[in-house]
Amino acid sequence: MSGHSKWHNIQAKKGKADAARGKIFTKLGRELLIAVKQGGPDPAGNSKLKDVIAKCKAANMPNDTINNAIKRASGAGNNENYEEVTYEGYGPNGVAIIVNATTDNRNRTAADVRHAFDKSGGSLGTSGCVSYMFNRKGIIVIEQASTNMSEDELMMLALECGADDFEVGEDYYEVTTSPESFSGVREKLEQNGLEFVEADIQMVPTSYIKLDEHGAEVMERLLERLDDLDDVSEVFHNWEEN
Repeated sequence: MSGHSKWHNIQAKKGKADAARGKIFTKLGRELLIAVKQGGPDPAGNSKLKDVIAKCKAANMPNDTINNAIKRASGAGNNENYEEVTYEGYGPNGVAIIVNATTDNRNRTAADVRHAFDKSGGSLGTSGCVSYMFNRKGIIVIEQASTNMSEDELMMLALECGADDFEVGEDYYEVTTSPESFSGVREKLEQNGLEFVEADIQMVPTSYIKLDEHGAEVMERLLERLDDLDDVSEVFHNWEEN
């Protein structure tokens, strides 16, 4: 669940999801738990829960699994207490990395994330050390093959719904929104029958860093180690992947 949403990254992400679907669903389940604890089990009155549900659907989580997770989170006997934490650090050649995690033990998670950075030649930094190099944006990705709309039709619809930008890739369309308008744009696109391979608020880099072959290998190992951590939910970076 890493990085800015470009189609080749999404294809790799989908392959990973197939190989480790249970692990990804567990991470998304924690996000559902946090959303329910913060705003209740009814998505109609809990915009954060509504957004997490959309994220779950983009990851192909079955509706029954989503509903069961919400019921479990809202149950009187549920004593699970997870919180969201963010870490910032550097990869090879100063690549900026932001790690979002959901944890019930801050000390364990901080130690695990630091170990992943140290073991991969990176370094964990202080809060705010790289976040200024990113902007929070809503990102909605639609596979071209999943819709009968033409490029122009979809672009006009997205902009009419309140999107800030519309990008056309080789196999996908990417809709960008402000964080504030993300939910409204996503819902209107859903109402028009569109399905998403990605729908989330992300940290989008303002600039990118290129790496040589060795640096790219080091960066890939670091991202793999971070993704393998149960507590890590998302990783964003400004590495310009080829």
